[in-house]
Amino acid sequence: MKIIRNIMIVLVSSLAVSLIWIFVSTNDLAETEEVTLIRFGHGAAETNERHLAVMHFKELIEEKSNGSMQVQVYPAEQLGSEAEMIESVSFNDLQMVAASAFSQYDQRISVFELPYLFDSYEEAWHTLDGKIGEEVAKPFLKDNLRIIGYFENGFRHVTSNVPIEKPEDLQGIKIRTPEFPLSISTFQALKSNPTPMAFGELYMALQQGTVDAQENPVANAYSNKFQEVQKYLNLTAHQYMPLPVAISEEFWQTLSPKEQQIIKESTLETAQFHRDLLRKNEESMIEELKADGMQIIEPDLEPFKEETEEVYESFKRQFGEELVNSILKEVQ
Repeated sequence: MKIIRNIMIVLVSSLAVSLIWIFVSTNDLAETEEVTLIRFGHGAAETNERHLAVMHFKELIEEKSNGSMQVQVYPAEQLGSEAEMIESVSFNDLQMVAASAFSQYDQRISVFELPYLFDSYEEAWHTLDGKIGEEVAKPFLKDNLRIIGYFENGFRHVTSNVPIEKPEDLQGIKIRTPEFPLSISTFQALKSNPTPMAFGELYMALQQGTVDAQENPVANAYSNKFQEVQKYLNLTAHQYMPLPVAISEEFWQTLSPKEQQIIKESTLETAQFHRDLLRKNEESMIEELKADGMQIIEPDLEPFKEETEEVYESFKRQFGEELVNSILKEVQ
């Protein structure tokens, strides 16, 4: 009996030591392997350049942080519409978002969409990545939204069944626009008949002649096969549209300076990655549209700029004359 009792004591002691070792080891593991999780939502499909860019951001963050920061990506509006995802970030329920619908919080973010504000992509990037981009982002902090970079939707162009070589060619044309005041005002200045409608209804509206034309970035025309219902792609480049990337300010303040720096640097790198990818793909898309029979028109843009100057006067009151003039000075 004595032998059995001694064996039991040894076994119990060994078990106790093992449990202590496991407890200590688990605590050490939790301390050394604590991970900062970033949930990042966007509205594009997994085949879209935006998703590829966000996945690139994920790689950069995890590499630069040696795995101490992890990014979970939610594409294709898995977490709601763009407006809903921005709201989730403002409530700190979601950490990051790349979306277009920020004007619901402050209209001044739309200043970059003034017609013919930028002559090139490089001008737009220089402005967005500099002091003006930071200035326009500041008002969003009051809504817990820190805009830390700008992806892009790019320049918008007109597709139509008649060539658009001068502003007069747009007169009286019924053109679908989004329900954005700037877009509507731009085509009113060009004496068109802007007709807002849902994007999902557009292909059929073009096919049935409900509208004569539409305006979008090349990628939208390409992916939605507008060459089947439109003869001309007119490179009017009438508006540039950025795509802000925001992080929850409340979440941002929980991060160390090193983590903040990693996120900021990675966002800027990813923004340029996205822009370069879009440019490369846009060139190949135009070639494919041309191969499908679409005619590409490259009009002289100066007359279009002159016709839309009146839009600036009306929107200076909304955006602030000082802000508009500072951008104009930056790009001169």
